Amino acid sequence: QAQLVESGGGTVQPGGSLRLSCTASEHIQGYYAIGWFRQAPGKEREALSCITPADDTTYYVDSVQGRFTISRDKNTVYLQMNSLNPEDTGEYYCAATRVLAFYVREICKKEKFDYWGQGTQVTVSS
Repeated sequence: QAQLVESGGGTVQPGGSLRLSCTASEHIQGYYAIGWFRQAPGKEREALSCITPADDTTYYVDSVQGRFTISRDKNTVYLQMNSLNPEDTGEYYCAATRVLAFYVREICKKEKFDYWGQGTQVTVSS
């Protein structure tokens, strides 16, 4: 049974940075894609970034492009978040899928992912 555990959340001032980690129970190469998602209060869970470990192809939604960076090692996927603003506040989740796609952007949607972590809270406030 796949297990994902997020860590690294916390409270940061606007303009600050955080690095989130998602550790998988199995080597992440066993999944087609790993993604980071955010759910703000009262909002739908949305994709932020995804990576395909087989070739390290990455995808970012426009709202985080240039500010967030997704990366990985053997068992962990990271999300480096810079230039944070209050709109980045929310519960951050990592997720994994074995579903295949030709393009990572096609799979980087919450309905495509099967395995989810418990989430880690990120609060950006002065």
